[in-house]
Amino acid sequence: MSNAKSELLDILLAKSIKTGHFILASGKESDLYCDCRITALDARGANLIGEVGWQMVQEEILPRFPEACSIGGMTMGADPISLAIGMYSAGAEKPLCVFTVRKEAKDHGRGKRIEGNFAAGQQVIVVDDVITTGGSTLKAIDAIEAEGGKVVAALVLVDRQEGGREAIESRGIPVFPMFTRASIFGDK
Repeated sequence: MSNAKSELLDILLAKSIKTGHFILASGKESDLYCDCRITALDARGANLIGEVGWQMVQEEILPRFPEACSIGGMTMGADPISLAIGMYSAGAEKPLCVFTVRKEAKDHGRGKRIEGNFAAGQQVIVVDDVITTGGSTLKAIDAIEAEGGKVVAALVLVDRQEGGREAIESRGIPVFPMFTRASIFGDK
């Protein structure tokens, strides 16, 4: 594990990952709770997410999908992660465009559901902070595809390994987690 990834894991464990008894948004019970926004909105955590995420994009995603040019996902969990990775890519020959997907289209102005640097026809990396069932990531994918984007990969900060990856990959979209439950707790 790189120094940056190791330091990022330390921050996640200190700030975002809790064990105990929790009821998740899905209504399921779990012994693990991940509030990755605390890490993603921490200055050092965001910088490390940008570094580790951009490295993954360069080494794992772009070799398979060289036309991927945009990164974003469902507000709000994906927002700081997408922006951190996008900012880290700024020195590249082709930096990533960053966008966000609203939960629903605005009811005023241009009525957009996707805000930021997104255009129909782009190959997109969808982002999420945590995947459990994959539901919010799949909603973001549906919204991006409805607006003409082509989702080629999903990049997530934490995969809880509770079926979400399989649900996303069943749509033909490979998932690239920075961390999995197994890697966090050493259950390799």
